[in-house]
Amino acid sequence: MTQHRQHTVLDSPYGPLTLVAEDGALCGLYMQDQRHRPAEETFGVRDTAPFAEAEEQLEAYFAGELKEFTLALRLNGTPFQRRVWDELRRIPYGETRTYGELAELLGAPRASRAVGLANGRNPIGVIVPCHRVIGAGGSLTGYGGGLDRKRRLLDFERGAGLFF
Repeated sequence: MTQHRQHTVLDSPYGPLTLVAEDGALCGLYMQDQRHRPAEETFGVRDTAPFAEAEEQLEAYFAGELKEFTLALRLNGTPFQRRVWDELRRIPYGETRTYGELAELLGAPRASRAVGLANGRNPIGVIVPCHRVIGAGGSLTGYGGGLDRKRRLLDFERGAGLFF
């Protein structure tokens, strides 16, 4: 069975965001120069049609009006990665968790490194809020979109300033 992929590019306060849909479900949100960003040729044809709801919710999020996304997602990864990504979606807006706390929540207290690796492979940034995961002691560690973007997203969610 072949998957039908489409993509579009949206402007954001963090630079262009590439959204990818697979058979109508959002399967990717990538920032410019993001680590682990797939090759452009895997994104499919450019088409805005499947992204109206995602665009609307992202605009509301960046305007400070939306705290939780309600989009249909297709998270392609290993079973462990999907468990980590599901747990990321449970971190409330404006809050953070450490890699160790996530490992505990997953019932694998010694797996904080594996949690970090799965976090770094999150295919749907912002919406699946991997930016809300920090190192032990509150340090900002690794973010596929860059530490500056991570800091800005966390500051934004904590009310340190809106972008518009």
